[in-house]
Amino acid sequence: MITLAATTGMTSGRLGPTLTALVGLAAVALALRALRSASRRTALAARTLGALSLTAGTIFAVTAAGGPGTGNGIVGAWAAMGLGLAAAILGGRTLNRRSRAGG
Repeated sequence: MITLAATTGMTSGRLGPTLTALVGLAAVALALRALRSASRRTALAARTLGALSLTAGTIFAVTAAGGPGTGNGIVGAWAAMGLGLAAAILGGRTLNRRSRAGG
């Protein structure tokens, strides 16, 4: 009989995905700021950080053994992937809008 213990707290498996999700959150904040101000530099930074978060989140999700609640960081990896994708899309939208406006 296998007994699973509830994993609580910040485990080593959760640290990387959590930090990656925070990078994704920062990227979304930058993308929203770039969308509001139409800043090319901020949009590029948001898109780059978003792509980084998406890539790292995917790597963490693929290498995580077990599902949610096992302490391997799969939920943080999913959050990083979603936030990274959102930031990359918003950053790209800002760049596209700037190029159409001729700026």
